[in-house]
Amino acid sequence: MSDFSQKTLFPEIEPYNTTHIKCGDIHKVYVEESGNPNGQPILFLHGGPGGGCGEKQRRFFDPKHYRIVLFDQRGCGKSEPLGETAQNTTDDLIDDIETIRKHLDISKWIIFGGSWGSTLALAYAMQKPGLIAGLILRGIFLSRTKELEWFLNEVNQFFPELHQNLLNHKKNIHNKNLVEKYTELVFNEQDKKSAKEAAISWNHFEGSILKLIPEHSRENSGSIDEDFELARAKVQLHYIINKCFIDGDSILNESAAFLNETPVIIVQGRYDMVCPPKTAFELHQKLPQSELIMIPDAGHSASEAGTLSALIYATEKFKAL
Repeated sequence: MSDFSQKTLFPEIEPYNTTHIKCGDIHKVYVEESGNPNGQPILFLHGGPGGGCGEKQRRFFDPKHYRIVLFDQRGCGKSEPLGETAQNTTDDLIDDIETIRKHLDISKWIIFGGSWGSTLALAYAMQKPGLIAGLILRGIFLSRTKELEWFLNEVNQFFPELHQNLLNHKKNIHNKNLVEKYTELVFNEQDKKSAKEAAISWNHFEGSILKLIPEHSRENSGSIDEDFELARAKVQLHYIINKCFIDGDSILNESAAFLNETPVIIVQGRYDMVCPPKTAFELHQKLPQSELIMIPDAGHSASEAGTLSALIYATEKFKAL
């Protein structure tokens, strides 16, 4: 890992262009560009589902070289309407990526995605392989039944007390109905207070298992954006209950047919408790031209030192594409 040990985020930058693009009948997707307007296009796909983009995510890329494109997926971040799950599927998001590409007059680009963003990157790339200059993927997730079962239940082998807090939020929540019960709670339009409390509980569980060494809780150190928390949980549960609208086995098994000539770098934390490393290893086996970087002292978060360094190594390496 010595090659990656000194790499840090690039300096803070502001977008030179922001806009909302109408996508479908009801959604307006927030899109921003930063860095070099004439540079090599690279698209950042955020995680979740239900997350959003932020200032830090511009900083994985050399702003002198890259034309950096970030967007908030339907229902997320600065996209409107916040938390909307109607007309919100993986195919819709793939259509949105194409709408953005055409709107920005980009012929070919690199896709950078972590966690759910890696899923979306692969799904898009397999539909549009001729538009992909390269893929940088972190914390691989394919929404297969065994991956969802791990995250929803089996991870309690490592975080029993945190998982129990999730079950204890309301009476009659147990392992078998966890998603259904939280979905009922966060989509309860008659009791917004309870919906937001459930959303915070749901999001906190994932947030508390992201890193190899979890940070101490800072719940009281700042205000919580309850509307964002509710939107994030609604979108994520909407996707999870529908297995993210993809067939992860097909993506894995057919990836070589579409991406065998595509440069791919996979960055994976050895102790990723959200998206365990087996999936990244399986994808690497299907794509032997890919480079798999297994970070020995990291979990799921992109901000852990080894993972961060490897991701910036990847963006630097792909300048040559």
